[in-house]
Amino acid sequence: MELVWLQDFVALAECGNFSRAAAARHVTQPAFSRRIRALEEWIGVPLFNRTPHGCSLTAAGERFRQDAEHVVRQLLALRQEARDAGGKESRTLRFAATQTLSFTFFPGWMRILGQQADFGEIQLNTGSMAACEQMLLHGQAQFLLCHRHPAVEVPLPRDDFTFLVVGHDRLVALTAADESGKPRWRPGHGGDISYLGYSPDSGIGRIVESLAPPQHARSTHRPVLTSHLAAALLPMVRSGDGLAWLPHSLAQAEMEAGHLVRALSAGQDIPLEICLFRSVAPLGGAAEAFWQLLQARG
Repeated sequence: MELVWLQDFVALAECGNFSRAAAARHVTQPAFSRRIRALEEWIGVPLFNRTPHGCSLTAAGERFRQDAEHVVRQLLALRQEARDAGGKESRTLRFAATQTLSFTFFPGWMRILGQQADFGEIQLNTGSMAACEQMLLHGQAQFLLCHRHPAVEVPLPRDDFTFLVVGHDRLVALTAADESGKPRWRPGHGGDISYLGYSPDSGIGRIVESLAPPQHARSTHRPVLTSHLAAALLPMVRSGDGLAWLPHSLAQAEMEAGHLVRALSAGQDIPLEICLFRSVAPLGGAAEAFWQLLQARG
């Protein structure tokens, strides 16, 4: 049995779809399927019910999942501890960050922190929230930088992960202006509006789905386009294609230039925390020193 098989199992259990899970694991679907089959053969029973539309866990798979995720994290932590003890500790800090924060927040934040400590190499991987969660779960990243709202659960086991709030942002309902400078699309002012939304892989999408005000839900029954990238929605909003909830950190310049205007009042913005998640297991000297620096900053 190989660790990679367990990591594949966890990814497929999360996604419920072979092609999406293979993409999250950065492997071809045929190779991914072979590894899942190898795990099932090693255990001796099927772990997944396969259908043309996806897959679900069998009873054996449900039982196996209860401990598989924990075993993966424990093995990765044990490997790190052994490397530290053997003098093989890496000074590289490995981050997973959602794509918006990777260019609106991360560079300036690290520049400020770098004035207080000497970091080694910094490795930044970006993707959707779902992809970043997988990177953290599978030990491909030590830290996950993402938006969060306290009322919307981040699907990481509470007993195994912790986080610090390192910044703040907010979601703003934005649209292009009409000829008079008023919002081209306004929820609650009659009829459906053209809505540009987020895919299920998006952390911002989860927050909007849970917390958007009632008039938004009444007016935007179905998005005309979805993406996990806020940066992909912004130019479409500016072109007048619809309304989207965008992070203020991403849209601020366009708002100040008058290219984007609020579709709802500022009081209906959705406040966000910018959070850094990590495993509670030891991460190694360099990563632990970085975490202690953040804790000291408050």
